[in-house]
Amino acid sequence: MDDLRRALKAGEFWPLPVRERKIPKPGGGGKVRRLGIPTIADRVVQAALKLVLEPIFEADFKPVSYGFRPKRRAHDAIAEIHESGTKGYRWVLDADIEACFDSIDHTALMDRVRARVGDKRVLRLVKAFLKAGVFTETGNREDTWTGTPQGGVLSPLLAGIALSELDEHLIRAWEDGGEISTGSRRQRRRRKGLPNWRLVRYADDFVVLVHGGRDGVEALREEITAVLQPLGLRLSPAKTRVVHMADGFEFLGFHIQWRRKRGTDKWYVYTFIADRPIRALKDKIRALTNRTSQPERRSRTPGPC
Repeated sequence: MDDLRRALKAGEFWPLPVRERKIPKPGGGGKVRRLGIPTIADRVVQAALKLVLEPIFEADFKPVSYGFRPKRRAHDAIAEIHESGTKGYRWVLDADIEACFDSIDHTALMDRVRARVGDKRVLRLVKAFLKAGVFTETGNREDTWTGTPQGGVLSPLLAGIALSELDEHLIRAWEDGGEISTGSRRQRRRRKGLPNWRLVRYADDFVVLVHGGRDGVEALREEITAVLQPLGLRLSPAKTRVVHMADGFEFLGFHIQWRRKRGTDKWYVYTFIADRPIRALKDKIRALTNRTSQPERRSRTPGPC
């Protein structure tokens, strides 16, 4: 630790390439997620950098983001969706950013960091971690021209800094003087057939809830595509879709659906555990118990949370 402290103060510290590890993505299909594992010393320095940077950017982050932030969690994001769905925001842009952590443009990210941080030593360290490179599983060293590796202590914060561009763009209309900043303005837009919207984001997973029609969601999709492009990011054509809450959608391991309460004429927004986590849990139990002779029973539909 003393040597590390001296190297940092002298400006002689330089991070080593991260070690690549590929793990299968949930759902099968042969797709993998690339992790970048830093050395112990690099993790210590990244943790110290995070302690310095996080309070600065937390002051700027918008309330629509919930991932990897102090005193925020996935259940808060789900609760926000519940509240919005109850108030009529039932068209949903269920979005997926393609290879987000691997694709973030370094120049765009560093521009956002420089806008709030003036210390050149800190900026040099952040850039050094972005450019550290990677040792692949085959033993080759590759340069990193884009992205911030998943697996690093600092990476979730850096991704949040980049994606806050999207938060700021979509929440601007809700701020003082914005076109949907008051209840009367939102009602006026609805009477004119114009959409109102709410963003809920957890790291690189997000949904946009729309009070209006499908056309409004499609227009927002094009708008979001334009916002993400300078960041080096794009929506996945295969995984991004427009759905109505009555058909249901999955977010953060939950299935969310607007449906009629059994035995009544009243409709509510319900949350169920998604099928994939249940299947994964069953597979783990089978592997631990090894009770292959037991016939598989029909699973009951999970109750609402």
